[in-house]
Amino acid sequence: MTGIVYKSTGSWYSVKTENGKFYNCRIKGKFRIQGIKSTNPIAVGDIVTLDLETIGDETLGVIKDIHERKNYIIRKSVNLSKRTHIIGANIDNAFLLITLNNPTTFTDFIDRFLVTSEAYHVTPILLFNKIDTYTEAELIDVRYLISVYEQIGYKCIEVSAKTGLNIEEVKSLMTGKTSIFSGHSGVGKSTLINTIEPALDLKTSEISEQHKQGQHTTTFAEMFDLSFDARIIDTPGIKGFGIVNMEKYEVGNYFPEFFKLKSECKFNNCLHIDEPKCAIKDALEEDKIAWSRYKSYLQIIEGEEENYRTDIYGD
Repeated sequence: MTGIVYKSTGSWYSVKTENGKFYNCRIKGKFRIQGIKSTNPIAVGDIVTLDLETIGDETLGVIKDIHERKNYIIRKSVNLSKRTHIIGANIDNAFLLITLNNPTTFTDFIDRFLVTSEAYHVTPILLFNKIDTYTEAELIDVRYLISVYEQIGYKCIEVSAKTGLNIEEVKSLMTGKTSIFSGHSGVGKSTLINTIEPALDLKTSEISEQHKQGQHTTTFAEMFDLSFDARIIDTPGIKGFGIVNMEKYEVGNYFPEFFKLKSECKFNNCLHIDEPKCAIKDALEEDKIAWSRYKSYLQIIEGEEENYRTDIYGD
């Protein structure tokens, strides 16, 4: 029997089978997928093969095999830096919710999310949320940020769960697809999902005034079927986004504006740091590439952690 994993709690999995029924399942043996030492060998969105067994009055599933993934989103595990965590698998769209403040979404976090999406063949879409809460000056900052990412080629949408701004556009992008929603705790993810599909009634939480960040309202990733022919994977709030399994010379390939210019660099293996006649550094000086993007690039190739105390432009 084949099914799709809708929820993972670490030891038990909720799987929806081809006949539309849900079963609580466990893993048979230990999985090691393509050499990935992940904290969760099976992820929400995985297609699995399972057997059913009846214990007392309950029918449970035993997962025997995982089908090959179309793609997945992966990051370094927060507490175990050498381990990785797969956020979701077999995804069509990866929506990242961004807020200018309350809490702040820094550009290095956005860029790491985009690099991972590019590397693992997932379509990223940036949602600039809480747009109704900003002052005129703050809107200028938000729209500058949008212009940076739109020039690269990323889809950016201003949204507001409170006013309903552009919710229909988001729904149209989700229709017929599996989408994942990610972002820091407190960016309004659950509220936005409830606006898209009120029947879900996901828990929401207020921002902590002391720390200016949200409380975790989602403990485990979970997928939901929506009323307009779509699936959504809701994920726990993410503090950081560690890059996984990427060589230094690869990183520039996942910055589209770098990739377009790399053939113009003097050296084929140019890292765009100290090398002469570097097309990326020339473009940077001519303001054709955003400095925030270049700083994110340097952070990644130098193995630095994200800096949560810089301003929105990464300075």
